Amino acid sequence: MKEIVIKPNEAGQRLDKLLKKYLSEAPCSFIYKMLRKKNIVLNGKKATGNEKLSVGDSVKLFLADETIQKFSSPVQNSSVDRIESVPLDIVYEDKQILLINKPSGMLSQRAEKSDVSVVEYVISYLINKKEISEEDLKTFRPSICNRLDRNTSGLIVAGKTLICLQTMGHLLKERTLKKYYLCIVKGRILKPRHIYGYIQKDERTNKVTVSKSGDVPIETEYVPIAWNDSMTLLRVHLITGKTHQIRAHLASEGHPLLGDYKYGDCVWNDSFRKKYKVTSQLLHAYQLEFPELTSPFEDVSRKTYTAKVPTEFWKVIKETAWQHGTQEALEVQH
Repeated sequence: MKEIVIKPNEAGQRLDKLLKKYLSEAPCSFIYKMLRKKNIVLNGKKATGNEKLSVGDSVKLFLADETIQKFSSPVQNSSVDRIESVPLDIVYEDKQILLINKPSGMLSQRAEKSDVSVVEYVISYLINKKEISEEDLKTFRPSICNRLDRNTSGLIVAGKTLICLQTMGHLLKERTLKKYYLCIVKGRILKPRHIYGYIQKDERTNKVTVSKSGDVPIETEYVPIAWNDSMTLLRVHLITGKTHQIRAHLASEGHPLLGDYKYGDCVWNDSFRKKYKVTSQLLHAYQLEFPELTSPFEDVSRKTYTAKVPTEFWKVIKETAWQHGTQEALEVQH
């Protein structure tokens, strides 16, 4: 017999959803059969599976240990044990949330089962801190709330708890958690702009196009920090968060990002690749601005968090002869 006592991260969901996580290799028909036969009970009583769970509820599985083991995935990720520990650049942490400065080159989430991403590193970090156990992972997995392209660096929000994942997801959907990026673009930009468009993705090439009409609207705001005749350091407010939005939207305006070989100017990129070893877009998720929040998020309420720019990005900023905004450029955190 196995008893599961419902914790805060498991509460609020239906019983059958929890069982499908815990017995992830079992067919649904098996789970519902065990419920009908009272081999699985909720608080000592027969259940149908559609009951909503509360903290402290008791779910008992009157099944052989061999059966439970057979239908439980090997803690869906003993891969967490196998990954090489990577020190995370943690900008902020409390009991609910982690703000991480992701380096360029690291995946936000896995694309393939064999991949290792920020999610796996976060889980490994929390296991090592004993904030979560491998047993807990059967029914709840900490995860991230926003994604960055592999070669985009900067702030990622990770939720340690279910309420954090739900709350941050809501803030991002409602666009009240504001996201600001830094990038260097081709051409001189003198004034702030608020630009609109529509985006369409080609799944085959993993490339997007921006047009003046379509089904998926995008919205981007930017302010020049420093510029010269050939390029501009921008602070970009990402209002809608679509795939490659900043890269494609600015390129469509005639201002491709430095280092961006997918949407940018290859000849211009090559000159910086040779001089500064810039091999991908210089795009950095620089700041997160939280709205007013209540418990348990009062510690981040109305706070702004900043992630230092990567070394190669800072080197370009520092060594560029800006005609305007030199002091502002040098105040970028690095």
